[in-house]
Amino acid sequence: MCFILNVPGSPYYSKKNLKKSEREIENEKLKPAILKYYKESKCRYGAPKIKIMLSKNGFNISIKRTQRLMRELGIKSIIIKKYKPTSKKKPKEGLENLLKRDFTTTSINEKWVGDITYIKTQKDGWCYLASVLDLHSKKIVGYSFGKNMTNDLVIAALKNACYLQDISKDNKIIFHSDLGSQYTSNDMKNLCNEFNIIQSFSQKGCPYDNACIESFHAVLKKEEVYRNTYEKYEDAKKSIFQYIESFYNSKRLHSALDYNTPNEVEFKALNAA
Repeated sequence: MCFILNVPGSPYYSKKNLKKSEREIENEKLKPAILKYYKESKCRYGAPKIKIMLSKNGFNISIKRTQRLMRELGIKSIIIKKYKPTSKKKPKEGLENLLKRDFTTTSINEKWVGDITYIKTQKDGWCYLASVLDLHSKKIVGYSFGKNMTNDLVIAALKNACYLQDISKDNKIIFHSDLGSQYTSNDMKNLCNEFNIIQSFSQKGCPYDNACIESFHAVLKKEEVYRNTYEKYEDAKKSIFQYIESFYNSKRLHSALDYNTPNEVEFKALNAA
């Protein structure tokens, strides 16, 4: 071949026999995985979410490398980010993020997180679940299910948590949520003052600030909600009650809890006190 083309043979064969670097070999494995998660998201995922998917599946990769490989593949998220003017203003007094993504605890009833999620029914339309999760045990310590996303919904969930966990003013729990009007209402502030609960808030545009409760809602939907079709509100309410009480809190093993259940972790914490 080299004779016909009238080119020197040594450069040709040295290039032909040149071994690929470990990084190049790794990139060849990464690219199909990136394309897989990109297609599964229907082109919605950008580099940050694809990096997370890769990390969850055993690929240790930086965000910059993910971005570069996506550029090489000629793909990008179809979701256009809305322009948000930057602001140097500090959060309003009383609405600070005290948790600051520090999800560590030493025992139960130190840090709780709360959020609302939507659940569809055929006859009653959208219904709403407000949940309160203990960051130490991962237990759902309080919840409320209703047809309307009102202040009463989140207040009922937090009240249930306080009563079921036998909370007194000595506990000084941090309760973290988003900046939704239900959580910043005067009624919620009054309830927190009653139980000496300190409120903490995710800042706008920071979904990872409350990742733990969002993770629970994602698990709930994957393991229970999406496997069922709810005709009416009562059907969904019964299903969620059974999932939380009969499975999630009492039977579901959590890798983050050394494969214990939330109830087991809570029991150990109570006995250690």
